[in-house]
Amino acid sequence: MFGHRLLASLLMVLLFLVASSDAADRPNVILVMADDQGWGDTGYNGHPHLKTPHLDRLAADGLVFRRWYAGAPVCSPTRGSCLTGRHPYRYGILTANRGHMPQRERTLSELMVTLGYRTGHFGKWHVGTLTTEAQDSNRGGPRGKQHFSPPWKNGFQVCFSTEAKVPTWDPLLKPGKNAGRRWWAPITNTADAVPYGTRYWNHLGQSISENTRGDDSRVIMDRAVPFIEAAARDKKPFLAVIWFHAPHLPVVAGPKYTAMYADQPDYHQHYYGCITALDEQVGRLRAALQRLGIARNTMLWYSADNGPEGNDKAPGRTGGLRGRKRSLYEGGIRVPGIVTWPAVVQAGQVTDCPGVTSDYLPTILNVLDHLPPRKFTPDGISLLPLLKGQRDWQRPEPILFESAGQTAAIDNRFKLVRRSAGGGKNKKKTAAGATTELFDLLADPRETHNVATDHPRVIEELSEKLKTWRASCRASAARNAAR
Repeated sequence: MFGHRLLASLLMVLLFLVASSDAADRPNVILVMADDQGWGDTGYNGHPHLKTPHLDRLAADGLVFRRWYAGAPVCSPTRGSCLTGRHPYRYGILTANRGHMPQRERTLSELMVTLGYRTGHFGKWHVGTLTTEAQDSNRGGPRGKQHFSPPWKNGFQVCFSTEAKVPTWDPLLKPGKNAGRRWWAPITNTADAVPYGTRYWNHLGQSISENTRGDDSRVIMDRAVPFIEAAARDKKPFLAVIWFHAPHLPVVAGPKYTAMYADQPDYHQHYYGCITALDEQVGRLRAALQRLGIARNTMLWYSADNGPEGNDKAPGRTGGLRGRKRSLYEGGIRVPGIVTWPAVVQAGQVTDCPGVTSDYLPTILNVLDHLPPRKFTPDGISLLPLLKGQRDWQRPEPILFESAGQTAAIDNRFKLVRRSAGGGKNKKKTAAGATTELFDLLADPRETHNVATDHPRVIEELSEKLKTWRASCRASAARNAAR
């Protein structure tokens, strides 16, 4: 009897030690995202003016995706793809300020809570409203009750979140008079200011106004760092989703940051300045990870939700890529993409293999050796082979897109673009009246030469994949709507 009890006790100790070891080996995960930051809006991608020393260091310390894609050319759908691994057309987030994250969708944060992770969301949410009572942002309050789906209802235990955009300096305020749509000078006298209209909310559903003056990226990081510190102190793995508002309009930068770009026009000063302020907070985040002794086993991803706003005269840059925000050409969806994870990812790596924000969830679940939910139709895939250094690895299936009458399919070399309207020079008309273009992205990343007539089989194959995929998305959406 005594021997059996001793054996049982030893077995319990062994199981505890194994579980503790597994917990210690599980990486922390941080998803950082900028808002409307173009592929060319970083120093490491060759911007002639912009200062981003911390992003440049991040790129040097990890794996840079030269072909990293937002899940959509506008913000809300991309954010949905980050959290679900699925294209947002499967669950009704078709564009910005439309739809919301359905409760039946299993988000990355919900899955990681079941694995013992602490989860926190900080910054812009934009896949649902955050209050049913007070008027807030674009849809919050009684007018948008059907879209109430805040981060704390989607698996995030700690939150400091807004529904949508805010000014990038003094995020809760705007000038009472002469507030521009694109930028304004920082408010010096609060008596002359009025509420901007978007609020910060915590996970208790409380509106937060304390410590919200000055740089918005710093305001966000002031909440994210204590969350990380608490998890590290308690030796708990964590998921931190940090979604900055910069450089979404209105861009406002403090004097320290505009002074760095004094030789530029005012609009550009504020645009560049708010990105440099964001960059500073990326450096602060990495310094905190080092100070806490958890940097080595922290997987940190950096991305943006779509390409830059405005036309070619606006300060945002695509790095010469065609198109901008709202377009499925490269400039609208190819964005900065970096991952660091010192325990696994070697520094100084670069890949031309395409990746997309829908890949976050499958990659992280693969790392954690956890199967996706049952009846789960993923659109992303695991990029773990790339993270482990398999540089000859190629994406087995194309990345597929749909947005506002546009569709696209991107494989390891080619890109098929179809648009429901338009035409013009160098575009092949389809029977349905749409236009079809094919680009060799390895030879022509700026999409200047339509090679459709040279590769009819490629067009046929990618078109068939798009057709099948779109039918699958419609079926997913119908099932969601029927529940």
